[in-house]
Amino acid sequence: MNEFIKEIRARIFAEKDVAYADFQSALMPSVPREKIIGVRSPVLRKYAAELSGTEAADIFLRSLPHEYYEENNLHAFLIEKIKDTDALFDAVNAFLPYVDNWATCDSMSPKAFAGCPENLLENIMVWISSGKTYTVRYGTVMLMKHFLGENFRAEYLDTVSNITGGEYYIDMAKAWFFAEALAKRYNETVPYLEKRILSEWVHNKAIQKAAESLKISAERKNYLRGLKIKH
Repeated sequence: MNEFIKEIRARIFAEKDVAYADFQSALMPSVPREKIIGVRSPVLRKYAAELSGTEAADIFLRSLPHEYYEENNLHAFLIEKIKDTDALFDAVNAFLPYVDNWATCDSMSPKAFAGCPENLLENIMVWISSGKTYTVRYGTVMLMKHFLGENFRAEYLDTVSNITGGEYYIDMAKAWFFAEALAKRYNETVPYLEKRILSEWVHNKAIQKAAESLKISAERKNYLRGLKIKH
């Protein structure tokens, strides 16, 4: 093992919290318990800021796959520090095949994406079409975060509704997307619920999430609750 990698791993283990690792494990059934060290994200983000731009960081980013959940999170946080967009997309695409849980997937949100919407959208469409659970989820979440605002197009609602369903972490991302779309693009989104275009599970989960949102009026929440599919 490279000396830089050994040093990085030792630094992570120095922050080990067994109780927190147990807590994290309960939230991520896709990750074996022995792969979770128990280090909180703010600690890893601080370490990523310290490592970013160093030779150690470059070597670490090339050292895939990693052994531990926290190493994957550190990897994600280091990617967020990359400002050059070509290097950024190369790094994201190299890493996504190794993402094996929702927490790492959802925590990687580079600010530099906002400055290259066309390139981002092109990559999102590839991710969504990949057929790989966490890559599909990542594409869906990035579409939600970057394309429900000024870059919105109604066709993106079809893009997400047409994603093959049945896998929990993909369906949860689809429901999250539609709940956010109801908050930001209500008039364009509500017909997908009125016409029952989504699967029953995604439909009801999107309504549940919308009902919990602080960005949707009480009147609209009441209407959405009335659209819930009941047995």
